[in-house]
Amino acid sequence: MPKSVRFSLIFILIGILVPASGWPAELEEKAALTLEEAVALALERNQQVLIARTQSDVLRGRYREVRAQALPSLTLNSSALRWRDPSFLNSSSFDKIPADFRNALQVTPANLLDYNVSVSQPLYTSGKVGTALKLASLESEGVGVDRARVEQDIRLRVIRAFYDLILAERLLEVSRAAVELRQKHLEMARTRYTAGVATEVDVLRSQVGLANAQPELIRSENSVRHARSVLNNLLVRPVDYPTVALGELTFVPRPKEDAQQIMRQAVGHRPELQRLRINELEAESQKKLANAENRLRVDFNGQFGFSARQPSNLWNHNFSRWMFTLSVALPIFDGGRRSGLFQQAVAQRKVMELARSEQENAVRLEVQTALDELERAAKTVEVARLNVSEAERVLAMTQDNYRYGAATTLDVTDAQAALTAARWNLLQGLHDHTLTRAQLRWVMGVDPLEKAEPTPGEEHGGN
Repeated sequence: MPKSVRFSLIFILIGILVPASGWPAELEEKAALTLEEAVALALERNQQVLIARTQSDVLRGRYREVRAQALPSLTLNSSALRWRDPSFLNSSSFDKIPADFRNALQVTPANLLDYNVSVSQPLYTSGKVGTALKLASLESEGVGVDRARVEQDIRLRVIRAFYDLILAERLLEVSRAAVELRQKHLEMARTRYTAGVATEVDVLRSQVGLANAQPELIRSENSVRHARSVLNNLLVRPVDYPTVALGELTFVPRPKEDAQQIMRQAVGHRPELQRLRINELEAESQKKLANAENRLRVDFNGQFGFSARQPSNLWNHNFSRWMFTLSVALPIFDGGRRSGLFQQAVAQRKVMELARSEQENAVRLEVQTALDELERAAKTVEVARLNVSEAERVLAMTQDNYRYGAATTLDVTDAQAALTAARWNLLQGLHDHTLTRAQLRWVMGVDPLEKAEPTPGEEHGGN
């Protein structure tokens, strides 16, 4: 076979076998994600969400365990016994038996085979089993609320990390633009110095300004890496995975809303308050459970089977054995145990009421804080937008003045710094406004991920 053909076959086999051997799973994932895709991915694989979902399975098993107390219990029992018992030889009257009869008595081993089916069923428990079932059902509902709360928190954290990455990337662009502006000014200063219309001080100041812009560029690059690592951690990806956030920092004006209406919605929908309300119901059920402790109880027990010495008789009805029992128990004195349990349940109910009241006040404060922060961010964007426009005009005019000798390098550097600061403030304002909208929705107890698309004419985070 020619050498070139052999090499071709080798490359073909490598192309077939290497993918089959399996690249790391993360390399097959999509690096560029929209916000919706990032949230969905986090809810699919984040450990906290998976733990909360597993807790639901635990509670379903616990509910079945409690429900089993109200259902009949069936047990199949069997035994095989071989024994020899000389107890009658040890009787105190054995010596009085006539010798002929006594000598005829022989102790021989015997078999005893037995199998039966037993059943037990509680008939009346003073409401104890029913209350326990209600408690298990309430706790199952509470775990569902806990799961919703964890998912809401993960959504908000992903939204924060997603927009933090976008902000870091936009600030990196601003830092690069600032370095480019200072680099161009340095070239202009050198050109004017060569032409004899500028001093060496102008060149040195321009070099110092360019050098001072480099650390901020390095910090911006590091901020991008850190923001990407935080997002990858929430998405359960390697921290250095090249995730790309597809989105913009948008300004979506919200209509003026009634704070009291938002507070009422938050109080009614926040998972924390829903959980505390369930805890109150559980405490009330605990009172009933404590009151049912050591009360009248009626149980039924039955057993049916066969017992014989010979295996052939195990199906003979003459050797059948059965027993049915109806037991009634009424405790008279328990040493104060029931009253102690009842006192604990009453105190626990009061604790849950106070905790719910405290949490409601905290939610109202969060709503007011989010509304104030949203208003602040909106005003910041409005002012920063105008400031960027003015800073761009000032820089252009200052550069023209410097070109014709009517401005100094220090004037240009100040104008560049002012434009960079204005762009930073605008991006930070857009970032704060975007996150505060999500925070307000989270505070209201609804999905922090906005479904509506931005309306035309909105401001976005560009340079």
